[in-house]
Amino acid sequence: MDVNILNERVLDTFHYLHEHAEISWEETETTKYIAKRLKESGCKVTTFDDCPGVIGEFGNFENNLPVIAIRADIDALWQEVNGEFRANHSCGHDAHMSMVLGVLWMLEQNKAIKDKIAIKFIFQPAEEKGSGALKMVDKGVVDDVDYLYGIHLRPEQETKIGHATPVIVHGAALQVNGRIKGYDAHGARPHLNQNAIEIGAQIVNMINKIYLDPRVPYSVKMTNFHAGGKNTNIIPGSGTFSLDMRAQNNELMDELERKVNGIFTAISDLYDVAIEVENIEGIAAAETNSEAIKIMEKAISDTLGEDKVDPPLVTPGGDDFHFYTIKKPQLKATMIGLGCDLKPGLHHPHMTFNKDALMNGVQILYNAILQTYKI
Repeated sequence: MDVNILNERVLDTFHYLHEHAEISWEETETTKYIAKRLKESGCKVTTFDDCPGVIGEFGNFENNLPVIAIRADIDALWQEVNGEFRANHSCGHDAHMSMVLGVLWMLEQNKAIKDKIAIKFIFQPAEEKGSGALKMVDKGVVDDVDYLYGIHLRPEQETKIGHATPVIVHGAALQVNGRIKGYDAHGARPHLNQNAIEIGAQIVNMINKIYLDPRVPYSVKMTNFHAGGKNTNIIPGSGTFSLDMRAQNNELMDELERKVNGIFTAISDLYDVAIEVENIEGIAAAETNSEAIKIMEKAISDTLGEDKVDPPLVTPGGDDFHFYTIKKPQLKATMIGLGCDLKPGLHHPHMTFNKDALMNGVQILYNAILQTYKI
């Protein structure tokens, strides 16, 4: 396939996926679209009855070759864009899907290597919920996988366009939804209840006084709070809140979680009110693999040039990609960080990036496959 034709096909795919975004666990049409593309290219396709997501197998799975999996996340965020809440691919998952399909199309054209490779394409749901990778692990999709590669667009502040890093060292993340359970009181009788708003403020004050090892990045902050209704003469006794916690390694996250739970207990005892924690969603910090990183360094060097290989990128952001290696420690995995002039930042409702970088990602992943099989 001519490189210009391939580039146009990848761009067309990106624009379609961008305009048809679907949020976590609702990626049904995205799954159908990708499954169709995989079948057209001769993949053995697997979908699931109880969740979105699709797996494509390409190459020779009969001769005990090492299996390489290429993973793309397929869900969008739900956020306000131009005054309207909608599904929005502001994290670049539309680009990730398009690049991974581009790798398949490159492999499809190189018929001489089809019997020398065993590639599994994992199009995974619900990365933004931190639970899609675990679902795929439960489905057994990496049981036979030896190498796992992923890719993620990076903001311009982290990685320049024309550059890439062979590994993103993500931190751990934990999102907690909580509920303060009390009773309302008349505005004239504040002694008859505990004000949920004041309790929420106390939680904020206390989490801001958590001090852990200053050499390791961490943070905890309240990202949502709701109490009270339309009547302003009612003191609300109940409320809901959300916390976002970050730590650069899994050990510090365990300590941070213990501190936060201690705050809940202390405030509950002080105010004699129940604080219930529910819907905990977490993402583990990266567990890196030196062999996979070296393969990816060579792939980036061969694609962009030796001087365009950036050092490992340490970021407080998280990705559920790392659950694959935590659940299967022998997996040799790494995630590329792709420079693409992304601004103003990931998850910004008007995030943009230079689409010329898409083919860089396609070629790097393709070269990583060749490097892994020493073709």
